[in-house]
Amino acid sequence: MLDRFTSMRVFEQAATRGSLSAAARHLGISPTMATKHIDALEARFGVKLLHRTTRQLTLTDAGSEYLQACQRILQELDEAESEIQAQRHDAVGRLRMNVPLSFGTRFIAPLLPNFSRRYPLIEIELGLSDQQQNLLQDRWDLIIRIGHLVDSSLKARRLGNCPMKVCASPDYLQKHGIPRRVEELSGHNCLSYTLSPLQGNGSWLFGVGGEIKVPVKGNLQADNGDALLAAAIHGQGVIYQPNFIVSDALANQSLVALELDHPLVDLGGLHVLFAPDRRLPLKVRAMIDYLVEVFSDTNHDV
Repeated sequence: MLDRFTSMRVFEQAATRGSLSAAARHLGISPTMATKHIDALEARFGVKLLHRTTRQLTLTDAGSEYLQACQRILQELDEAESEIQAQRHDAVGRLRMNVPLSFGTRFIAPLLPNFSRRYPLIEIELGLSDQQQNLLQDRWDLIIRIGHLVDSSLKARRLGNCPMKVCASPDYLQKHGIPRRVEELSGHNCLSYTLSPLQGNGSWLFGVGGEIKVPVKGNLQADNGDALLAAAIHGQGVIYQPNFIVSDALANQSLVALELDHPLVDLGGLHVLFAPDRRLPLKVRAMIDYLVEVFSDTNHDV
């Protein structure tokens, strides 16, 4: 079966150059093959596109309409191919990246102006979501995720560590006491993050591998860490959150980190995930390298 786009190019060149032989020379094919392409088009449509004689080639009415369509389609195809080829040599185009909401707001958004100054031809679409995203199905170029990675066909680069903290406000601790053992958390108002495997089903996990399960209860659950942070700062209860959520509050002493008798669960680190293509577009490679560079300066903790 003859390639339809090649047939369109043969027809377009024949119509504009006035002969099949001229079209064949321009496209580097034989006149016989050029004729086969035109025959195939006319057979597919069931109408004549060209009036052909030994001396002259003219368009039929149907051929005139088809020529306009071919010129438009082939121009769009050439432009698309040019854009794709440019991405092999230049960091250009739209880069779609999805990151966790709170982390993206705090850490990724402030990095983008400098990235854009370095790569002015890259347009960034930033998706902020704590829900799990499918990179391939949802057509993201990059996904940043916090936690242990599941087996996947995706590639990953580790950007840093995400230590956890258990915190409460000074006012809360003054009123309800300071827990020293993880078991004591059962008697406190524990504000849980509903999307975390460390805090689901009415319990919080502790120990290096999460082997210690502590039953907890609380009057607030949320699917966003900043909502829990605000509640904890205002004295509502105890939270179990990544350091990047609570670090500012710890620094200004609106929250206090609790020292417990068992280690907090290792969250699994910060990673950027991308497709396993051997030839990544330069726009994707540029962002990966930029993130690795920036986070290498943070001593691998966020």
